Amino acid sequence: MTMQDSRTDPPAEADRRDHVSSLAKGLHVMEVLARAPESLTLTEVADAAGMSRATARRFLLTLVDLGYAARTGKRFALTARLLAVAGSRLGMGLLWHLAEPHLRAVSRTLNESCSAAILDGPDVVYVARAAANRVMSVNLTVGSRLPAHCTSMGRAILAFLEPAERAAALSALSLARHTPHTITDRAALAAELDRVAAAGHAVVDQELEIGLRSIAVPVRHADGRAMAALNVSTHAGRVSVEEMTERFLPPLREAAGRIAALARSLGG
Repeated sequence: MTMQDSRTDPPAEADRRDHVSSLAKGLHVMEVLARAPESLTLTEVADAAGMSRATARRFLLTLVDLGYAARTGKRFALTARLLAVAGSRLGMGLLWHLAEPHLRAVSRTLNESCSAAILDGPDVVYVARAAANRVMSVNLTVGSRLPAHCTSMGRAILAFLEPAERAAALSALSLARHTPHTITDRAALAAELDRVAAAGHAVVDQELEIGLRSIAVPVRHADGRAMAALNVSTHAGRVSVEEMTERFLPPLREAAGRIAALARSLGG
């Protein structure tokens, strides 16, 4: 291998090479249609997008074929399908805004912090949180990321995925050791997820950080799959595992049920 062969491309050059111009042009056509108060003709789309009529026609007919645009005579307009795609993302943001009172109710009942998270690759990402007035070494806010394999919310979500989806997610986890208690064996973690699925909740005892104990329940779609999870975390010296399962589970499950109902009302 020559020195020239071993060089890496500058980021900007690599980005340009990975740029798919046809996708960019198709998205530009969608933007042109989205900005129009009424439907547009082929010529109007081509002029607004700065492309030939033949090119604009190919993109428009593709959008019509995929259901993102409708054709009435010689005019084109976007359909509600694009709104459905965007709305699924916007709806999740609205869901967690509407879910916050339920998290605050759990936090007030237990005098502990209550959080919600979704799975994103090997991590959970916090999407809502009601913090109790306690000082914890883990400073968590909306947007915080933690490893899924050693957090109660991560396990509560992983355990309620479809089998193939769970297996793929499990194989992608790094299983880094954070404390002497962290499960780092893939088979052992798979067995733990089976126990979580059978119990309907996950308890993680000082696997992320010494002194930190948490319990989580899934927020499920109508088909049983987990869309997210809720948890309550506390100091291990203050609350036992037995107390967590006896006292913390009922309000957590009630909140998760209410949030799942909210998600269904939003079309989630």
